[in-house]
Amino acid sequence: MIATLEEEQSLQHPNSRAVVASLESVSMNYGEVRALRNVNFTVHAGEVVALLGPNGAGKTTAVKLLLGLLQPNSGKARVFAGDPTHPQNRMRTGAMLQVGKVPETLRVREHIDLFSSYYPQPMSLEEVLAAAGLEKLRDRKFGDLSGGQRQRTLFALAICGNPDLLFLDEPTVGLDVEARRSLWEEIRRLVDRGKTVLLSTHYLEEADALADRIAVINQGEIIAEGTPAEIKAQTSGKRIRCITELSLASLLQIPGVTDVKQDREAVEIHAREAEPVVRALLARDHSLSALEVTSAGLEEAFLALTHDNNENANRQN
Repeated sequence: MIATLEEEQSLQHPNSRAVVASLESVSMNYGEVRALRNVNFTVHAGEVVALLGPNGAGKTTAVKLLLGLLQPNSGKARVFAGDPTHPQNRMRTGAMLQVGKVPETLRVREHIDLFSSYYPQPMSLEEVLAAAGLEKLRDRKFGDLSGGQRQRTLFALAICGNPDLLFLDEPTVGLDVEARRSLWEEIRRLVDRGKTVLLSTHYLEEADALADRIAVINQGEIIAEGTPAEIKAQTSGKRIRCITELSLASLLQIPGVTDVKQDREAVEIHAREAEPVVRALLARDHSLSALEVTSAGLEEAFLALTHDNNENANRQN
């Protein structure tokens, strides 16, 4: 079933933006493994939504449901207020996934021509090549491309049909810094043209730079949702950097510490509150030096949210 204009307008965002994709009380199992647990999630027209979560959290399952590649055990997945598998809804979506195989003997331009033929009003070949930075690679066979060039080609295939809704699963994996920033600019241009993007990424800097809204998923549940600023505000986390003789394992045992990693000669400690952790550090290591304390960013908020969620789940079990 395809949504009429009236149906789409009945699903309004507070800012008068229609809901273009949604999971409604969706649960999904793989055998005895619960991938999603009663998930409610929406994407509104003209926004970039980043779906963040650890490996195995349910991100890919959520995207596949919205693409109609999987059917939920319960609940509904909808795009444009209708069935994701309906041909006319599929013609309004594009996807860049980290699954499947692309024939390696076809040239870049041949792949784009083939994918464009599936859509009623595709972008021109030249426009797609320019958007993906593939002008000089148009006649190169896919099998001869580097990892980053393949990523750019997959991005080209996702956008060539001029879709209204674009799913991007780890779009900048394997890209160098310049190519990644170039792709970010192209995503922003697509949104400026009225497109909607659901972005799944492990690069938190990418989500912070691009997303209007972030949803954090962990153990199959949405545990936090809001703008990047709102997600950061959900934790009063701090970043503590210092040179210490204490081991990483012993630092993790300090109450309030959520993560620790080596940073050259120093260690970087993520914590909900800096003061009690700093006091504990000074008490345990009298040789402590080069102490720095800064406010937490999206990475710290993400770690704190998932850490707390995992601890709560362990207590319930």
